[in-house]
Amino acid sequence: MKAAARAFWLRTPGEGELREVTLPTPGEDEVLVRSLYSGVSRGTETLVFRGQVPESQHAAMRAPFQEGDFPGPVKYGYLSVGVVEEGPSALKGRTVFCLHPHQTRYVVPASAVTVVPDDVPPARAVLAGTVETAVNALWDAAPLIGDRIAVVGGGMVGSSVAALLARFPGVRVQLVDSDPARAETAEALGVGFASPSDALGDCDLVVHASATEQGLARALELLRPEGTVVELSWYGDRRVGLPLGEAFHSRRLTVRSSQVGTVSPARAHRGYDGRLALALELLADPRLDALITGESAFEELPEVMPLLASGEIPALCHLVRYGKTA
Repeated sequence: MKAAARAFWLRTPGEGELREVTLPTPGEDEVLVRSLYSGVSRGTETLVFRGQVPESQHAAMRAPFQEGDFPGPVKYGYLSVGVVEEGPSALKGRTVFCLHPHQTRYVVPASAVTVVPDDVPPARAVLAGTVETAVNALWDAAPLIGDRIAVVGGGMVGSSVAALLARFPGVRVQLVDSDPARAETAEALGVGFASPSDALGDCDLVVHASATEQGLARALELLRPEGTVVELSWYGDRRVGLPLGEAFHSRRLTVRSSQVGTVSPARAHRGYDGRLALALELLADPRLDALITGESAFEELPEVMPLLASGEIPALCHLVRYGKTA
């Protein structure tokens, strides 16, 4: 008898529902995973929920195990942690991370899961996808010992970048956000905090992750001459104005993009698997628990997702828990 499962689907922008799923019998090189936790990122995933993925980016924005198409109906998500119930002996019984949508059980190729290290709690492991983005950003940015760095935007991605930068010797790191509540997150991560108006300037590097026009303009203002802004924000279908007049050219400033869809050319030899494995290793740091700021049961997702998308429930990463018999 084929196994049954339930999945969260976006029926239409702004409305979600749970659907029954019939799972195939796992093949020789496949695994059956029972979900323990998944995570909702208030960045990309809430853009999807609001139906704001530009048509030109529909193909680029597809998640690995997405079903349906934008703007909906679509099954979307990419932060899942579970236990392998069936599969190769080396994986059976292991806790794994997978770039899979919110679903109680699923069957995927064994190559699509990465074993979670024993010193990383399963709940924290849902952050692997976001920490992987931060790893790629720092491979692109290549910060140096003693650099003065600002991270503008204290959301899930920005805070992950700041947390990794806190490990660099001699680096001045300041998390910059208009929400004073992010000061508590910065303290937990071991970095400084400032509002945009009070942020320290003369930065060698600014990582921008606020997804706002004002944040990007402020990021440029914080640079020293010949400094670099690494742009991590995803703006969906919004057009963004960039202040390239005034002193932009005379100060020889640089703006470069960084997205997790490709491995940084500086570390192309590490590949996708190596990047994700590194992100999971870095999650042994308990300070990263500060990035998980809410929790609900899987069954509550149709009611919770609109509140996350609107900001009524403020969150960095919202944790979704699954029952033992999910």
